[in-house]
Amino acid sequence: MSGLRTDPLFILTVLSLLIVLSERICERTPLRHVGSALMVIVFTAIVANLGIIPSSSTADAPTPIYDIIFAYVAPIAIFWLLLQVNLREVLKAGLPMIAIYLVGSLGTMIGVIVAMRVVNGAEHFGPLYRALGGMFAGTYIGGSVNFNAIALEYDVMRNGALYGGSVAVDNVATALWMMATIAAPRVLLPLWRRPRRAEGRAVRAGPITSVAAETETLDPGRFALMLALGTGGLWISNAIAAVLAGRGISVPSILIITTLALVLAQIPAVAALPGARLAGMYAVYLFLAVIGAFCDMRVMAGLGTVGMMLLAFALLVVFVHGTIIFATAWLFRIDLDGAAVASQANVGGSTSALALAKSLGREDLILPGILLGALGNAIGTFLGFVVIRMTR
Repeated sequence: MSGLRTDPLFILTVLSLLIVLSERICERTPLRHVGSALMVIVFTAIVANLGIIPSSSTADAPTPIYDIIFAYVAPIAIFWLLLQVNLREVLKAGLPMIAIYLVGSLGTMIGVIVAMRVVNGAEHFGPLYRALGGMFAGTYIGGSVNFNAIALEYDVMRNGALYGGSVAVDNVATALWMMATIAAPRVLLPLWRRPRRAEGRAVRAGPITSVAAETETLDPGRFALMLALGTGGLWISNAIAAVLAGRGISVPSILIITTLALVLAQIPAVAALPGARLAGMYAVYLFLAVIGAFCDMRVMAGLGTVGMMLLAFALLVVFVHGTIIFATAWLFRIDLDGAAVASQANVGGSTSALALAKSLGREDLILPGILLGALGNAIGTFLGFVVIRMTR
């Protein structure tokens, strides 16, 4: 059975069937108000914690299909979905999204400092507690790149239990926050005030994307063209990033593929191609499924007291972050969906923000969410070091 559960074809089959199950449940039951995106995360987390499929991918125990989804499927999903973006609509969401994202980053920094004091980090995590705080600040402003950059600087990897526990906790907290931001626009809607620029349109929670809305008519030639555009776009982006890196210029591949997709989206013949929406949503669901699978509660239980304190610390960080970002959005009448996407760009990164925007039915927030995630990668490590200096 252990060989079966690590077989890439078996895992992909299970993930695809869970996507089918989530879609059907949201079509035919009252859970349609919850949305397929949330159901995919929940179902995959349950299946992974039952031991049916792996709940992680590490150097010692790799799960190649998970690594492929993160490295290839997720960025190609971004490419496909951006082919539908209308830049004029995106510009309307620009400055408020940047502002609320920066507020969320500040909320993360405050959350780390507060949470470290509440859980008495110096006692439970030892002399590396400040570095640990910087790692979580980096990842909940940027992403895993920032998390590992700070971990490397302070040699946190040498403390295997603390580093491994931190990675496990980060995965659990990220999955839980994805669920929270999917639910937030509906839970908070009764408390929300009309945005300043509502233009006569009431704040809406954003409809969960339905199966009908994502249905497209395809033929083999157009489907092959869409696949070629996606894989070719990622290949070109990675190649350009590598060439620039060789010349001492660091430009994330995600920004290059975003730019390439936006250029192509302005060509009417490309924007009209069917298949991008359908393929993009399947790829996003696969990404969310892996997020759910990484929510490994057995690892948490095995860490004992340190694991529980790490989990309490991470959950308190995202709670403070969420309280600050949503309270600020309410106070200044910023769109509720926009605040949720900005928060997810902080905690989960570009692809998570894209997935959330799609699940809320907000096409206009896809590009801002992706770009804010990229901004987080740029500033996350720096702000993580700031938090280290501020933590007592």
